Amino acid sequence: MRLDKFLKVSRLIKRRTVANKVSEQGRIYVNGIIAKPAKQLKEGDIITIVQANTAIKVKIIKIPSNNVSIQEASTLYEEIK
Repeated sequence: MRLDKFLKVSRLIKRRTVANKVSEQGRIYVNGIIAKPAKQLKEGDIITIVQANTAIKVKIIKIPSNNVSIQEASTLYEEIK
């Protein structure tokens, strides 16, 4: 699944267009490397999203085949402190 679509489906970022903009600005890293919106993700990848003064770091647990419910969205990843 593409990075921008995963961010939307998992609800880490609300809209896919916003996910595209943020990744084009170089504020999203996959496994420590700046990632473009079309980056293909796999289970076990670590995504870091840099926003203002904070960074959110998550590990992908499951890649869905298509959209998921709001309750299921948080089960797709695990936050790393």
